[in-house]
Amino acid sequence: MEYRSTRGNEQKVSAAKAITTGLAPDGGLYVPCEFPKMQADLSGLTYEQTAVEVLKLFLTDYAPEFLADAAQKAYGSFGGGAGKTVQTDGCGTFLELWHGPTCAFKDYALQLMPHLLVEGKKMLHDERLTHILVATSGDTGKAALAGYAGLDGIRISVFYPQDGTSRIQELQMVTQTGENVGVYAVKGNFDDAQSGVKRAFGNKALAEELAKNGAYLSSANSINWGRLAPQIVYYFYCYEQLVGQGAVTRGQAVDFCVPTGNFGDILAGWYAKQMGLPVGRLICASNENDVLTEFLSTGVYNARRPFYKTESPSMDILVSSNLERLLYHVTGDAAQVKAWMEQLAKEGHYEVGPEVLAEIQKTFACASVDAAGAAKEIARVYHEANYLMDPHTAVACAAARERAGENLCVVLSTASPYKFPVSVLSALEQAVPQDEFSALEQLEKYSGLPAPEALKSLKNAPVRFDRTIEKEEILTVARGE
Repeated sequence: MEYRSTRGNEQKVSAAKAITTGLAPDGGLYVPCEFPKMQADLSGLTYEQTAVEVLKLFLTDYAPEFLADAAQKAYGSFGGGAGKTVQTDGCGTFLELWHGPTCAFKDYALQLMPHLLVEGKKMLHDERLTHILVATSGDTGKAALAGYAGLDGIRISVFYPQDGTSRIQELQMVTQTGENVGVYAVKGNFDDAQSGVKRAFGNKALAEELAKNGAYLSSANSINWGRLAPQIVYYFYCYEQLVGQGAVTRGQAVDFCVPTGNFGDILAGWYAKQMGLPVGRLICASNENDVLTEFLSTGVYNARRPFYKTESPSMDILVSSNLERLLYHVTGDAAQVKAWMEQLAKEGHYEVGPEVLAEIQKTFACASVDAAGAAKEIARVYHEANYLMDPHTAVACAAARERAGENLCVVLSTASPYKFPVSVLSALEQAVPQDEFSALEQLEKYSGLPAPEALKSLKNAPVRFDRTIEKEEILTVARGE
């Protein structure tokens, strides 16, 4: 399997090269040159075994034996909860993606991706220092730090929006151990952090300077194919569980509703559909920052809008990077995609034509749910089904009800409710302590659902990083200064 850039770089590269590099030289994102079809029988396989069957179709230059070992190392710590699908009593079906070490769906990619990167460097005989830059709206940062901490030949710097995450999300990052890690609060919002990271990747002088010192930049965000490919796995694994539970018959279409910010998680479902999985509609659920809802409804992508800090901060994004991949696949026109992305960077907007929009709408539906609607959904589902959701999952659950069709719809539950105890307690109309850890303890007592130890232990973990920077200073950090 070879990969090419969404922006017209004709040079095709291997999976190892795409993963170790992150962005293509022309600033585009790497995409597979073809869509492999799933021929294997996945029934009865473990999550780790399913991962091997899916990934070996895309990562053809990696040995299947390596993939099997890496999958076991990545997902063996999930305590049997990897890809767990739960059917509640009349309130929906949930694919729980928060049973990993950092209690969010990013673990599925970022526990595996470090193994792919290290092995890829070995395959390419690349002994340079890899400096990974990560912009995060909350969950990616900790998951990336946990995956890459302590690895030889790798340095990782994480940038998150100041006051733009929950306190628990922030503590997960700033208490991270490891000599090769760095964490920085950025003045502004997630898009400021992400644009700063993208500018670093596009800075040729910086690349030359790093090269002289035997180093280069790479990414752990979902702009990296190594982040996106592992997320395809849980769509297949979920479907097999539904068949096994008798919820659907094999071949019957299933819809998925995904709380979406950077469009990577939902795009993984689209790739699964191209591989032959019976995916019906993919419902893109947005919060108040509903740039994707507008685009999927009108074909106009307009980032020139107010930015809202919400109760679902991992979705507080106005520039959704992975949409570029979908546009390339739908149009097959790299020059057009490049023009749209350049217009977005310069003017803050672009518009696709009616034919492109119609093609996208064959699979993608959308809805936006504000904080009040999400809070109502948390309370409704808890009181009706005794099921506890975080605000991101609640946005998707409400969107799924709004856009419900004939197919069974699976809601992707992307974070533990204990990452946002203040928001969840408030939605349940309980007294909310000022301290977030007191809120966590109160939610645990109220619901009877045990909180993850990884979150509870943050209370006494020492803070290692407290630096706040301007977005322009990301370049300085990228230099290693």
